[in-house]
Amino acid sequence: MSNRNAKKAEAIETWNFVFPNQSNPYGNMFGGELLAIMDSTAAMAAIRYSGKTVSTASSERVIFKHPIFVGDRIKTVAKVVLVGRTSMMVRTDVFVDKGESGDDREKDILSTTAHFTLVAFDEDRKPSEVPELIIETETEHKHHELAEQIKNHVKRREERIKHVVEKWS
Repeated sequence: MSNRNAKKAEAIETWNFVFPNQSNPYGNMFGGELLAIMDSTAAMAAIRYSGKTVSTASSERVIFKHPIFVGDRIKTVAKVVLVGRTSMMVRTDVFVDKGESGDDREKDILSTTAHFTLVAFDEDRKPSEVPELIIETETEHKHHELAEQIKNHVKRREERIKHVVEKWS
């Protein structure tokens, strides 16, 4: 058993408008612009959770479900869902705010989901331990289980790639 402290993760929310310089000629937001916002929000969630400086190690399972257009208001929600010794996986969801709809279900449309892995660092930029994650709700359990599956998938993929690279080196 580890002697690390345990902590509950907090959801971090950011809001943005989509401007013309963030879109293609057809008015759709560039995916790279959206990923930058998502990465920044994920970093804020990881910093809040760990209390340390962090750096993004990877992004996984980016799913674009609904387009985002110039003028849309977007809400980005990020929360730590899985921790290692020095790393944290952060689920990050982007919602398009449809505002004054009479039906609450139509106000926020899930647009994009991704999982970012961030590493915590100490003052000397060496990887630093993070608290263990307290998981309580059913949703937290589901998000944790999905993050575990993503982590395992990434590990298998990296092993296959390493095998191919070694074979052709």
